[in-house]
Amino acid sequence: MSNMESKVALITGANRGIGFETAKELGEQGIQVILAVRDPAGGEAAAEKLQALGIKAVVVPYEAGKPGAAAQVAAFVDQHFGKLDILVNNAGILKENLVGGNNSSQVEGKVLRDTFEVNFFAVIELTQALLPLIKRSKAGRIVNLSSILASLSLHSMPDSPIEQAKSVAYNTSKTALNAYTVHLAHELKHTAIKVNAAHPGWVKTALGGANAPMEVDGSGKTSAQLATLGAEGPSGGFFHQGEALPW
Repeated sequence: MSNMESKVALITGANRGIGFETAKELGEQGIQVILAVRDPAGGEAAAEKLQALGIKAVVVPYEAGKPGAAAQVAAFVDQHFGKLDILVNNAGILKENLVGGNNSSQVEGKVLRDTFEVNFFAVIELTQALLPLIKRSKAGRIVNLSSILASLSLHSMPDSPIEQAKSVAYNTSKTALNAYTVHLAHELKHTAIKVNAAHPGWVKTALGGANAPMEVDGSGKTSAQLATLGAEGPSGGFFHQGEALPW
C-alpha cells in the first residue's frame, strides 16, 4: 500500500501523555503516525516504543508558536507523504494552578499571552499550514484538544461541577479554541473534512497533575474516535468519549 493510499495522522505533543496515547490508538489501527514534538530526542524515544508495537511512526520537530515551525512541518508532511488525513492538535500548556482558586483579577499579561500563543494562535497557524494537505485526503479529520474547563455553560451553573477550576488563561484559551472549531467546521461543511473539539478527561499527566482521576493509559480514546469518524459523523461539536458536552 502506498503512502497516498494509507492514512496518515499528525499529532502534536505526541512524545508523552495523551498525545502519545492518541498516536498509539491510531497506530494500532494501521495508520501512519507523525509525532510533532518540541523535544526531538523525546520524540524519537516515543517513536521507538510505538515501532516496537508494530506501529509506523516518524518524528518531526515542532515547537508551537516558533516562527516558521508550522511551515516546516507542512513541508515535511508534503515531502514524505503528499497528504494528511488526520490532524490532532494536542500540544498545550498550563501556567497556572489548575484548581483551587480564581485568579481572574490578578492574572499576568504574560501568562495570558504565552498560554494563548500555544493553545490558540499556534493551533490556528498549524491548521492553516496543513489544511491544503488535509484537502488532499478523501476524508480529512481535524481534532482540537480542548477541555471541559472551556465550557461557559458549566462554569456559570449555580452548582457548577467545575467551580474550583478557574485558571482563567488556560480556560479561556480553550474556550477560544472551541469557537475556532465551530467556525472552521462551518467553513468546511460542504467538504469531506470534519472538525471537532475533544475533552480527553482529567488525566494524570504533567499538565493534569497527580491528583487527576484518570490514568494515562487509554486517555487518547476521545481523540482517536473523532479522528476516525465515518462519513455520517458529526462536525463542529465538543465531545468526551462519544458524549456531546455543553459549550
